[in-house]
Amino acid sequence: MRESKKFQKRSEDFTCEKCGAKVKGTGFTNHCPKCLWSRHMDVNPGDRASTCRAMMKPIAAISYGTEYVLVHECVKCGHRKRNKTSPEDSMELVIHYSSKPLKD
Repeated sequence: MRESKKFQKRSEDFTCEKCGAKVKGTGFTNHCPKCLWSRHMDVNPGDRASTCRAMMKPIAAISYGTEYVLVHECVKCGHRKRNKTSPEDSMELVIHYSSKPLKD
């Protein structure tokens, strides 16, 4: 498998496989703003090179001042990925996951 090293912006709309929400992609959208779940699609952001394709559950949110980063873990292969939150994300859920300790 050939890996790309650069971010590839992809504006793709999708229906969340976890909660069924219809999500309008911005090119930076990588998770559902309603339930915060994602899919294991990329090796590098936007390349769609992952062969796993399983769901990625949010397991934590890390605060960096006034910004949050979600930590997702693939339910199939265990791969972890950090993703920036967006203004559309459920802040109630982001705060919920920020109280979860991140285990190695």
